[in-house]
Amino acid sequence: MNELSPEKFKSLGKAVIATEQAALAELIGRIDDKFVVACHILLQCKGRVVVIGMGKSGHIGNKIAATLASTGTPAFFVHPGEASHGDSGMITPNDAVIVLSNSGETEEVVALLPVIKRLNTPMIALTGKPDSTLANTATVNIDVRVSKEACPLGLAPTASTTATLAMGDAIAVALLKARGFSEDDFALSHPGGTLGRRLLLHVSDIMHTATEIPKVATTAVLREALLEMTQKGLGVTTIVDDSDHVLGIFTDGDLRRALDTDIDINTCLVTAAMTCDGKKIKAQALAASALALMEEHRINALVVVDEQDKLIGILNMHDLLRARVV
Repeated sequence: MNELSPEKFKSLGKAVIATEQAALAELIGRIDDKFVVACHILLQCKGRVVVIGMGKSGHIGNKIAATLASTGTPAFFVHPGEASHGDSGMITPNDAVIVLSNSGETEEVVALLPVIKRLNTPMIALTGKPDSTLANTATVNIDVRVSKEACPLGLAPTASTTATLAMGDAIAVALLKARGFSEDDFALSHPGGTLGRRLLLHVSDIMHTATEIPKVATTAVLREALLEMTQKGLGVTTIVDDSDHVLGIFTDGDLRRALDTDIDINTCLVTAAMTCDGKKIKAQALAASALALMEEHRINALVVVDEQDKLIGILNMHDLLRARVV
């Protein structure tokens, strides 16, 4: 094993990045009419997109299929070795196929081409050899060849797999835009992730309602407000009129400020110490919007009101933490 200096390690790393950067720069010129044809094939597909690749191309194919599926184009990956032993039954005439092979001559891949052709399934090839068997058999071939691999031996797929992955991303994003795929659509595909929760979870899903809402009338004294805050355990109480319109909010901070004065909590009305311009939010708002409002104004609770400004709920930062919006 050769001993390399820190500078040599850095030099080798930079050389790899530079090589792959050059490969991606070459790829820009390959976004041509064939790319457009491939996108139209996938947009018109009535079934699913089946991605096929062997070895390192298979790993890249798996990622491309996952990216397509999460951005509005139903897709899945099929290993060509398994496809030759029954999994080719997953491919139907309503599908479209993306086949990856840098050489375009991968044995396991080439063996599947007659099956795909017999089904009359549209085939998009991503190859590094435009004159290969795969490229010539495909409905359309997208050229992803590179001048050289980043591997100094020129053997390990490096720049070529980067180029193929980038082209797959280009296709997925182009389709995303063509389909009008939105943030809400993305959230539906990722309900368990942080982004999904931020885009799907509404204030109404996590707010406290009915008897859980801390509230007192305008005739309440501070002692009564404190009891309500303690019983409901949210560190705040609302002050409402006879019609449940929110007139103000009384928080732990308001209590500390009140105690700095010579007030009597048994006689002082809560209206004398409440915050009149407390922040409010609608139930249909996103929980992420509630979080942004709290962070902007450095507050820990929000009153939830309806269109008539009547109290219907309340939530605090702990609710957002429990819902993993934060």
